[in-house]
Amino acid sequence: MEEHELDATERRERPDGGADMATVRPLDGAPAPGSDAVLDRALDGARAGDDTAFALLWRTLHPPLLRYLAVRCPDGREDVASETWLQVVRDLPAFGGGIDDFRGWLFTIARNRAIDHGRARSRRPATPVAAPADHVSTPTTTSAEEDAVARHATDEALQLVASLPLEQAEMVMLRVVAGLDVAAVAKLVGKKPGTVRVAVHRALQKLSQDPRARALGKVV
Repeated sequence: MEEHELDATERRERPDGGADMATVRPLDGAPAPGSDAVLDRALDGARAGDDTAFALLWRTLHPPLLRYLAVRCPDGREDVASETWLQVVRDLPAFGGGIDDFRGWLFTIARNRAIDHGRARSRRPATPVAAPADHVSTPTTTSAEEDAVARHATDEALQLVASLPLEQAEMVMLRVVAGLDVAAVAKLVGKKPGTVRVAVHRALQKLSQDPRARALGKVV
């Protein structure tokens, strides 16, 4: 499918009433629409050494980072996430750009760390590990019952995405969970933007046919 053909497809509503790529929303925990101005200010503060500003960045971006790593690096996501944030802390004063650039930088670091982790793991006896449950603590005003339901739905969604081939699953996570635009995902994974659009579009179509897709629909 040509890139311009898919663009046209993405702009219209699917006949079955499902969401196309133009209407996909991030998983719970990803930056909410309209929050970038706040995060831009937090980024400026964090660069200047404001711990409170950095904490806001961490609270906003750490949950989607863990969810991405749950698919990209399930057996070492906590360690990889910690290493990622340590590098961010170390290099942040020299970082230039806005929050979109920071988001791309954060997930680029995480991906590189995950690749290094995978290479190290390949030199050790492998033990199959399923994508772990996502139990990230985030500020919430929901009841314990509502929180449990939301976590269960997110766990199912992550397991569903993890059933895709790794390369395709990663692109879905970067688009839907990380909230990166097509150009940023393409640059990160070394693909053409059209290839990313096609891969994510086809992945979401495939996932929509799975009975478990109901869980995915609750959190995207």
